[in-house]
Amino acid sequence: MNHDAQKTITTWYVDPDADDRMSDGHAPIWRHLIGLIVERDLSEKNVLDFGCNQGGLLRHLYAIRPFHKALGIDIAEQSIAIAETFKGNIPVQHAVGGSLDGWAEEFDLAISHEVIYLIEDIDAHAADIFKALKPGGVYYAVTGCHTDNPLWPKWRELVAKRTHTVVQDRSISDYGRAFAKAGFEVSGRKLEYDGFIPFVEDGWTPDFADALNYYTQTKIVFRLVKRPNAGTA
Repeated sequence: MNHDAQKTITTWYVDPDADDRMSDGHAPIWRHLIGLIVERDLSEKNVLDFGCNQGGLLRHLYAIRPFHKALGIDIAEQSIAIAETFKGNIPVQHAVGGSLDGWAEEFDLAISHEVIYLIEDIDAHAADIFKALKPGGVYYAVTGCHTDNPLWPKWRELVAKRTHTVVQDRSISDYGRAFAKAGFEVSGRKLEYDGFIPFVEDGWTPDFADALNYYTQTKIVFRLVKRPNAGTA
């Protein structure tokens, strides 16, 4: 596998403990997302988590809908090391990198959660995922970090300050066009998280009203289907 397509980092956050807290904070969102996935029986399916961080999403998915096998890939080296220590006996392989070279038509289902807004070349990413999916495979890409988010001007400064990443400015339509260009059949919906949202004084949304709107209205789930008759890109 070629890992040179995107430079590696040690951790996502400048504060390494924040990566641990992120996993805990995302767990209810992951469970809600799993409930939205149309594909119910994953027992014979191969799954990809692109930008897996410490591997929590795949562990939640396996507990709810066991899959055949999975790959979790991330550019954060320390996060992948932690994911390996946490995975237990579930059939997951972890890799450091940002490229899926060597994994052509390997996966039935791919997921990314709050990753695509950090990818510099979204066209290359869309083509990479397209190639890695089997015909008929589906990619669920989730993000609330887009220019249609009213909090984005403030958030892009926070992302740049708190993380080791470079922020990209794209609208929801920009993402739709990029994935369509790669050959995907593009659809989407609001996440519409239906659980209780905790108040966090110094979080990303210190205004609690913003937090409630973000998880119900702003956060988007793209469902991207590689048509069965489509060739690899």
